[in-house]
This record gives sequence, C-alpha cells and structure tokens, in this order.
Amino acid sequence: MRARAEELLCILHRDREAHDGLMACDRYIKGDHDDPYMPKDATKEYKLLAKRSVTNLVPLVIATPAQGLYVDGVRTSDPESDENAQEWAAWQRSGMDKRQGSLYRGAFGYGHSFVLTEAVEDNPRQGRMRVLSPLRTAVGYDDPVNDDAPLAAIHVKRWPRHVKRDDKESEQEGIARYWDEVDEYEVRFKSFSDITSVTRVGPHGNSECPVERFAPHVDLDGRTTGLVGPLIPLQDRINQTVFDLLVAQTFGSFKVRYVTGMEPSYVLDPETGEPKLDDNGQPIEKPVRAHLTRFMMAESPDSQFGELGETPLDGYISAIDMGIRHLAAIEQIPPHHLLGQVANLSAEALNAAETALARKIEEFQHSFGESWERVFRLVGELEGNAAQAGDFGLEVVWRDMGAQSLAQTSDALGKLHQLLGVPQEGLWRRVPGVTPRELEEWRDLRAAQPDVALANGNRRATAPRETPAEPEGLSGDVIPPQPSTLEVPAA
Repeated sequence: MRARAEELLCILHRDREAHDGLMACDRYIKGDHDDPYMPKDATKEYKLLAKRSVTNLVPLVIATPAQGLYVDGVRTSDPESDENAQEWAAWQRSGMDKRQGSLYRGAFGYGHSFVLTEAVEDNPRQGRMRVLSPLRTAVGYDDPVNDDAPLAAIHVKRWPRHVKRDDKESEQEGIARYWDEVDEYEVRFKSFSDITSVTRVGPHGNSECPVERFAPHVDLDGRTTGLVGPLIPLQDRINQTVFDLLVAQTFGSFKVRYVTGMEPSYVLDPETGEPKLDDNGQPIEKPVRAHLTRFMMAESPDSQFGELGETPLDGYISAIDMGIRHLAAIEQIPPHHLLGQVANLSAEALNAAETALARKIEEFQHSFGESWERVFRLVGELEGNAAQAGDFGLEVVWRDMGAQSLAQTSDALGKLHQLLGVPQEGLWRRVPGVTPRELEEWRDLRAAQPDVALANGNRRATAPRETPAEPEGLSGDVIPPQPSTLEVPAA
C-alpha cells in the first residue's frame, strides 16, 4: 500500500511539472503566458507592450462547452418510472447544481477532474459527493482504458512547507487522503518520494475505490487530454501578433514630418541676447511647434519639408483574426463566439455554425454521463440500495442548453402530437428549460383535471360536443345571421 501511494504521488508530481503539464495549463488559464519574442536589449517600453499583448482566449475556450453541460436528473432503468432515482437526494445534498460547472471546467482545462463519494459525517447511511482538484489528485488503474474503477486514488490536502515560528524554521509535513478498494488511509510525506507515515482511517463503505475520473478525451494508452494543452502554441502565436501590432501602433502608426536645410532657433538670454547654454555647454534650441493653425517657414532657400507615412495596421489586424479563426476551427467553436461578429447572419447560418459545437458537447455528455452513472451507483451502494448499486441502466438527464426559440419548439412539438400521434405527456420533457419539479407539477395538474387536455395552446373539453339540430327544410343551407336587437316598426 505504501509503495502504491508513493507511486501515485510521483505520478501527480510528473503530471504537474511536465513541460505542457498541469501547472503549464494552470498558468495559461490564469493569463500568465510566455512572453513573445523581443530583442535581448529590449527596453522597458517593449516589456510593457509584451505584458499588454496577452490576449487570453483560454477561459473562453473552456467556458463555451462547459456552459452547454448541465445535469438535470438521473433516471433508473425502470421504463415505467419517469422520476429521479432515489440517490438524486445525494446530488442535492452535495450542492452539485453549482459545483458541476467547476468540475467540467477543471476537466476541460487540465484533462481530468474527480468526484469522491463518501458518507455524511453525522449519518453514515447517507452519501454525498465531493469535487476534487486535478492539481491535487491522482488515480491508478490496472487498465486505464477499459477499467471503470481505479485501483487506488490519492488527494493532497496540504503540501509540505517550511513554517517560521519564533524566529525558527521548521519543516511541516504534507497530508494526503488515500483510498484503495476497501479502506481509506491518511498519508504524511515530506516530498513526493518520501512518505513518513501511513495511518488506516477505516473502511470507506464501497466495494471499489470511491473516486471517479471525469475526462473529456482518453486515448488508447490511457492518457487524458484537455482543451488547453494543445492550444498553448496557437495562443502564443496570437500573443506574438498582438505584440507586433502594439509595437507598430506605438512607434510607427503616426506620420512623421521633417525639415532639412533650416537652422534651428535658439533660446536667447534677455540680458545679453546670446543663446542660453545647457549643462553640456550646447545652445538650447527652441522646440518646433507644429499645429493646424501654424505655418512652418524657413529663410534659407535650401530648406525642404517632407513627411514619412505611417505604418499600416490592417495586416496585423487580419493576422490576429486569422489566428483566432484557426483557434475556433481547432476547438470546434463557432467563430462569432470569439470574434463577436454576428451581424447579417441568418438563423440557418447560425445553426450551421453551432453544429460542430453541438456535436462536441454531445460527445462530452456521453463521456461525463458514464462517469456520473458510476457515481450514483457508488452512492446507492453506500446507502444500502442494492437495486441502484447494480443498476447499469441508469441514465443521466442533460438539460437542453440550445438556442432554439420557445415558439419554434412549441410548433414542432405540436406537430409531433397532431401528425404523428405522440402523446402530449411524452413531449413535455422536450420543452426548453423545463425542470423535473415542473414536470411533476404538470402531472399533478393533469391528474387533478383528467377531462381537460392541451391542444394548440388552448384548453378544451375532450368529451364530444352535441351538434345542434338543424331547422327542418334547411339541411345544407346557410342560415342567415339574426339581428342582435329588436327591430321597431316605423310609425
């Protein structure tokens, strides 16, 4: 056990400190990018422009797919049940409605993130979920591609550090939590390869390691890849282009006027009439003030006036747009999300641009959905619900985060009911933004009014109406309208 814990700590250290590892991704997420190329003898002005040239697109690349993922419920494999599974209470108890977004952003940013299933301290028969940081957590698999459950996992609660007390420095050990298939341990260590003690805490309550990995991409060698690592070279290229633009804008984006063959005017001493001298003994020249209301004149016929044109910036701007478009193509993000150009785009064009992103989000839903289903099975086992613990037909319900209008969706659902005969209640969950609680409320309202149905947005009675009898001798004829007031005969 000690050897496996030390191995996991070394894996965590390797993943953190690699050239394009977790800490490099963390720097770019926070906006701490590598400096663009500049001369070795660059001045403070160049360094300031390099600092301002950082155009951090990484958070937007992470947030775009993360905002399309939202778990609304979990259904059991029972086809007759349309309610959330019993263990959905653990989701609410853990506050996962607000924490799931951080979980997805961590997985996209670093390549993986983790969820721990554990018992509530006050009630061991109730489970809860805890999100673990990928910068502090590592898991080990026998087969990282095909195994659902890891053999063991470790999470660092506190890093080793030097503590200064009473003018004395002491070394404070790091503390980590370690889980295998049965028990939980407390691990104390001085470094990643120096474990000082291992203490058994007790059984964690599950039959397998209670930590689940959420990874957007896993290759056939078990390596996880996020969205930030492959993006770093392209982000550096965009920053370099922005830096070149700022340099050209600062030093060459304005016209330069010059004059040759004209002697300068000097500042004269009012007492002597002689030119004043500076600290180096040179005459002090009067500054030439160029203004729209002034004319520049020279007495010498050899004087010449000229102008140097400014550096055009259109090429730099086009290069920046090209880099952002390349980024959008690689990350399958609609370009208007990054460029902000949505003018003159029809609804069909916007839907076509969103297609690649929708497919990408659907892929993530498949991957993360399997991870959530294992988490709910672990909660069921922890709470003694054998049916849920062995239910491999669990299905996570994802909220529809698309941009379809309610009017278009309602029209489509109405046609499904009228033309294809799909029951109304079977279409309720396809209404954008509807929650499981609202669905239950709708069912209660339907049960309270069994003789009333919704059709085309109007409430009408389902019982057949009685057709009024037609007047005798007028079958098939049109009955003329009757006057609404009595006619008074003329006197």
